[in-house]
Amino acid sequence: MTTDHEHIKRVTTRWVRRFRPPILFALIGIALALLPSVLARYVEVSDGWRSFLHVSSRVLFTIAIGWAATTVVDALLKRRLARLNLTEADNLAARKLATRLDVMRRVWVVLGGLITLAAAFTLIPGVKQIGVSLFASAGIAGLALGIAARPVLANLIAGIQIAFTQPIRIDDAVVVENEWGWIEEIGLFYVVIKIWDWRRLVVPISYFTENTFQNWTRQNASIIGSVFWSVDYRAPVGAMRDKLTEICKRTKLWDGNVVNLQVVEADNQIIQIRALASARTSPEAWDLRCFIREEMISWLQHDHPGALPRIRAEGTIDRGKAEETGPMPPPASFTRDDSLDPHADQAVP
Repeated sequence: MTTDHEHIKRVTTRWVRRFRPPILFALIGIALALLPSVLARYVEVSDGWRSFLHVSSRVLFTIAIGWAATTVVDALLKRRLARLNLTEADNLAARKLATRLDVMRRVWVVLGGLITLAAAFTLIPGVKQIGVSLFASAGIAGLALGIAARPVLANLIAGIQIAFTQPIRIDDAVVVENEWGWIEEIGLFYVVIKIWDWRRLVVPISYFTENTFQNWTRQNASIIGSVFWSVDYRAPVGAMRDKLTEICKRTKLWDGNVVNLQVVEADNQIIQIRALASARTSPEAWDLRCFIREEMISWLQHDHPGALPRIRAEGTIDRGKAEETGPMPPPASFTRDDSLDPHADQAVP
């Protein structure tokens, strides 16, 4: 019972904190609307002040209503996002929904603010005429402002496009600018990528609609990893293939789908062997590749040392020429050391 009471208290406090600004604007608007009637009892209120207070109260009410509506939608979308489970292995559907809801939430906040401000300005007399005169007298400035705002508008449109076409999603594994990482955050104007070494790569959101990049988890999180070895021609390829299957079966990193070993290259000294194995996620695929590489090297060192790469050198001796020239004389700097000869002190018969 106490737990339920505390939960209700936390939720109520959170909602009150969110609605504090629009409630404050609404209360000020009510006060301004009632102020002329209250002041009229004590002092004379001119028509100009009455009009000013009336317009101000309407503007504040409009801002309060727009702010409250934006806050309600934002809170509901955040609540729905918090219920999504992005930690499970097969989280493709959850990541799709999370990406769409998050981008829509950000777009709604911006559009809600713009619509609220536009509605508030329409209540102020003379604003439209002032705006028209300003644009008419400052065409060059308006053109410059439009050019300056082009990247902002491009990113905004790209954000809406990504929300529905979804070339990237939250927690996707991607390769951008030769950096591998996960999509950590999709903002309204930028995307944050968490690199494998915990660095953060921040790129404009329009990058993903204008440039080529790799998405390793576009359809599902499963991925195939590859491992390469350069070994001697005496390497037992068949035994290595059986050993690869045994290694994969000994670890939970392998998802049980793909395991294969082939000779993919050969030159005059070594052969190159490639192993393929699948995993449920990109991080598990990396760990699986390292595990296979280490286990296979250890097995080759212990059971098949002759399979390790080596350098061969061959030479030929012309026996006929060797007999004609006789043995090679010692070098000129050679000095005999009789102390190393055990028979040096014996008399010669």
